[in-house]
Amino acid sequence: MRYYRTVEAKVEATMDRTPAPISLATARGLPWKPGRSAEAFIDGDLEIRFTPRPTNGPQKPHQRDEVYIVAAGSGFYRVDGKRTAVGPGDMCFAAAHAEHGFEDFTEDFAIWIIFYGPVK
Repeated sequence: MRYYRTVEAKVEATMDRTPAPISLATARGLPWKPGRSAEAFIDGDLEIRFTPRPTNGPQKPHQRDEVYIVAAGSGFYRVDGKRTAVGPGDMCFAAAHAEHGFEDFTEDFAIWIIFYGPVK
C-alpha cells in the first residue's frame, strides 16, 4: 500500500497511518516488471520495494544507500568484490554508488529492497 499527499503541486509520500503488514504472498502479487521491482510503500526518503527475481549479476550502482532483506530462496550477494552466501532473513547493505548484485540464486529467490536517505 502506498500513501501520498500533495504539497505545493508536487506529490510527496507520507505515512499518516500505519499500513497493514505485507506478507510474502501479497508482495509476490504486487505489480512489477521483470528486471525491476514493485513498490510496497514510500515515506519521504524511505522507499521499500520487492522483487521475486532480481537481476542476476552486477546491478547499475544506485544514487542512494540500499538495504536488502532476503525473503525467500538462497544465492550469493556480491558487493565491492566480496561474495557472500545469503538466505531467508539475511540482510545486505550497499552504499550509494557501490558495485553490487545477487548471483547464482535459486528459482524461489525474492528480496525486499529498502532505499533510504538523500540522493548522493
